[in-house]
Amino acid sequence: MNQSSSKVTELNFEIEKLDTHFEVDLSLVSCTDNVYTYKLKVHSDTKASPKLITVKWKIPALNVKGVWKCGEIHKKRLQYDWEREHLSSRVSVDAPVISVFGHKDENVLTFACADAINLLEMNTLLREEDNHLYSFISFFKERHEEIYEYETFIRIDLSNVRYSTSIQDVSKWWETFDYLKPTSVPDIARLPLYSTWYQFHQSLDEDILLEECKIAVGLGYKLIILDDGWQTMDTNRGYDYTGDWQPDRFPNLKEFVAKVQSIGVKFGLWFSVPFCGKKSAAYKRFKGKFLTENHRWAPVFDPRYPEVRAYLIVTYCNALTSYNLDAFKLDFIDDFKVYPETVLTKENGRDYANVNEAVDRLMTDIMHSLWKIKADIAVEFRQQYIGPAMRKFGNMFRAFDCPNDPISNRIRTTDVKLLCGNTAVHSDMITWHKDEKVELSALQVLNAFFSVPQMSVHLRNLPAAHLEMLKFYTTYWTANQKIILDSTFTPVNPLGNYSVLKVENDEKNITAIYDDVNIEYDGKSTMDVLNAKISKSVIVKNTSNIKRLSVSVYNCRGQVVDQSYLDFHTASLHEINVPIAGMCRLEKFANES
Repeated sequence: MNQSSSKVTELNFEIEKLDTHFEVDLSLVSCTDNVYTYKLKVHSDTKASPKLITVKWKIPALNVKGVWKCGEIHKKRLQYDWEREHLSSRVSVDAPVISVFGHKDENVLTFACADAINLLEMNTLLREEDNHLYSFISFFKERHEEIYEYETFIRIDLSNVRYSTSIQDVSKWWETFDYLKPTSVPDIARLPLYSTWYQFHQSLDEDILLEECKIAVGLGYKLIILDDGWQTMDTNRGYDYTGDWQPDRFPNLKEFVAKVQSIGVKFGLWFSVPFCGKKSAAYKRFKGKFLTENHRWAPVFDPRYPEVRAYLIVTYCNALTSYNLDAFKLDFIDDFKVYPETVLTKENGRDYANVNEAVDRLMTDIMHSLWKIKADIAVEFRQQYIGPAMRKFGNMFRAFDCPNDPISNRIRTTDVKLLCGNTAVHSDMITWHKDEKVELSALQVLNAFFSVPQMSVHLRNLPAAHLEMLKFYTTYWTANQKIILDSTFTPVNPLGNYSVLKVENDEKNITAIYDDVNIEYDGKSTMDVLNAKISKSVIVKNTSNIKRLSVSVYNCRGQVVDQSYLDFHTASLHEINVPIAGMCRLEKFANES
């Protein structure tokens, strides 16, 4: 199968399969502006369990700097054909898309699959003998139930756009499939959030929490997630008591929720969806209906049993109505998977053979039941379950746990933001030691600034300077929420951990710099520059016709430390002294048109 493009003379596909039960057809569906969509059809006259099928192709490795994958975090380098670590995606793990980018952040090759439910394995690898990129998508990598046919689509983008644009276009493509339609995003999902996890873990106290909430709302945090520990008196960080979901530590949970809501803070509750601890009553009730009992944390419910799904649905609906909740944090969904002992048949009371399809059904039924009670319920999912299938259910996608690690928080929130359209991307809970310097604490905030901030520090123990910093940046974030979450987002230099991030619309540009790099002022809008690094030098290059700019400089506590102007009559490059973790605002001088 040959198709021409401006970057390669032909695209030759090779299909490998391990048995002869199934025929495999790959046909071109559309080709527009060097974006190709193919239909893959696998079919057999005899019902059978399909074995590994792989679609392969190659292109010359021209202008290749790195490779973007949603789960790789710090590893965006090129891989080689002798490496064996590949991207795996399924309904609750990552997303089936890979992007190869060039030296100016341009797209070289972005490819994706429409099957966001079943396990896929994919990669693009350099072969040293001929300096070509060998790409592949493998289907039926895990044991699969018997079928007659299977169908999906593959999208290959060779167009000359930014790599980030190409990834965002894939997200829009996924949205065109009825079985991947994202849910709407209520306002509550976009609110700065206070989490109990990092500062309290399971040692929760009502009086202290109420005090914390009163401080948090004054700083601009409008939602609290009561994390693990509310359901048990055990503080061993384990999950032996999950499954019953009774408020053992909060016997008057309804009243506590009402107290929190009365001071202006919405209330959400944490649940570990798949786990059923061996010390719970539910474990005895559902004995024999687990995907595995050998998980490191706790036995894992088997969602292929209707009674298991019904139990989980009733649990969450009862919690919603009993406690008048505003939000849920539904955790560990990625632990629903095929384990070595999992039998893949529809029998013994199971109405699904496929685990991934049963997870999709479970989450569909949970959300439809919750929406009937409260249409604007907020639901948080944590990376890795942030792929296109999960956008049908969750409206808050949080970066994976990276406490006190600002760089990882920056990378993770950026990676998720590229994938998930208008779904609200949340930072991992921002935390630091109370004796940290305020400027370095502010760097924790600025590294996650282009996501919805989640905070998890003991507010009542923070120094006044830290509280001033939080107040300043949370107020600023809230005032600019729409541009931060809804406008054009440009992440620069993925292989360098995104050294520059920016959002912009016609009126405003917010740019954060995380390394000593020059930034450009194009004159189109007001520009706020966040100095998210430990040097004070901010170098601005004027690429507009404007000759003079007003400059206001703030420290991380929101105090104005300088007001002046830049005169571009004498030079096109200017250095501005901006405090560590501070901000400067560049505006057209009053006399400029």
